[in-house]
Amino acid sequence: MRLPISPQVRRALVALTATAVTAGTAVGPAVASGQPAKPPKSATPGARGGEARKEPPASMSEAGGAQLGKPGDQLGAGAPALPPGLSALSWVVADADTGQVLAAKNAHWPLPPASTLKMLFADTVLPAVPHDASRKVSDEDLKGMGDGSSAVGVVPGQTYQAPDLWRGVFLRSGNDAVHVLAAMNGGIDKTVADMQKRAKDLGAGDTHVLSPDGYDAPGQVSSAYDLTLFLRQGLKNKDFKEYCSTAFADFPGGPNTKGKAFGISNTNRMLSGIEGVAKYPGLIGGKNGYTSNAGNTLAEAAQRDGHTVLVTVMNPQENKHDKVYTEMRQLLDWGFSAVGKATPVGTLNQAASSASGDGGSGGSATGAAAGSSDSGIGALGWTGIGAAVVVAGGAGALVVSRRKKAKSRTDVVV
Repeated sequence: MRLPISPQVRRALVALTATAVTAGTAVGPAVASGQPAKPPKSATPGARGGEARKEPPASMSEAGGAQLGKPGDQLGAGAPALPPGLSALSWVVADADTGQVLAAKNAHWPLPPASTLKMLFADTVLPAVPHDASRKVSDEDLKGMGDGSSAVGVVPGQTYQAPDLWRGVFLRSGNDAVHVLAAMNGGIDKTVADMQKRAKDLGAGDTHVLSPDGYDAPGQVSSAYDLTLFLRQGLKNKDFKEYCSTAFADFPGGPNTKGKAFGISNTNRMLSGIEGVAKYPGLIGGKNGYTSNAGNTLAEAAQRDGHTVLVTVMNPQENKHDKVYTEMRQLLDWGFSAVGKATPVGTLNQAASSASGDGGSGGSATGAAAGSSDSGIGALGWTGIGAAVVVAGGAGALVVSRRKKAKSRTDVVV
């Protein structure tokens, strides 16, 4: 049965084509596909060496409270029963207003963050790049982007305003936009070092930064606890809050769109309500990500009855379409039911905690790194429509392939 396509969806599909073609001329090969592919044998979720790990470390940070350093589900007295069927390796539910962690699972397990790391990038660079700044993009600005990187469609030789680039980061998870903003911040190496320092200042000791955009690199990790810190901090910045809550916007066009702006949609489907994922009532927004190594990652904030709940979910293991959104929805609902009832198991306000702990995963930052594909769900296309967009090299040829073919890839960007 053919499902009806709304005018809004149809317009966005047109924008998808423009985005893909523009991205092809800007950064070379890029892929967008449907369901996440099976991780390659070399994938090492949570491991900084070479072995795959599906169990949390025996010793984890106790930052925010000793209970947060324990493996498995952590609940306090008076907490409602957890939703059934949660499969994520790690998650955190917190009260944004008080900083109380209401429940958690493996909160300090260092795992690959994918594009949720862009929240730390925004926390770091938004205050440093003036709102009215602009930049004429050079080929050098886009140098070093990883193969298969998600892109919004930045074109060398064109001048972009900072707000447009930030919308490219938050809505399309564009690594091209990240690289240009990093250039405006003094370069990739400086930005990576700045992000590592910012993480330390926020008490995010599980986070080890190697790339500003979240592109996979051996040893680049964060945790559900740290990502929740980044989202909470970001929401204090009015620009961060505006960008992360924007579902649809226009992006400046390039030669392939004859200079006309084209529409972009937020790859956070719980916010934009695309591809069969219902919008979540009261959702403020956040950031999503995916790589074949990291799996799906997602951090969201929502408001209800005067409360703001933060939830981070990392790498659901049940291989079902939209599982990360299903688990996010369940945990947000649980969080609102637990506010004011559950004894907290920890805090995001580490100064108020009796436990200190440095997280164990910190360390110095060292430049941009290579890895597998990056970023948010639907990085260049809408997978629920049933097709993937492949932008082929310098020729910018557009090839449409079926989702089944894309599934076989281990470096797919979604």
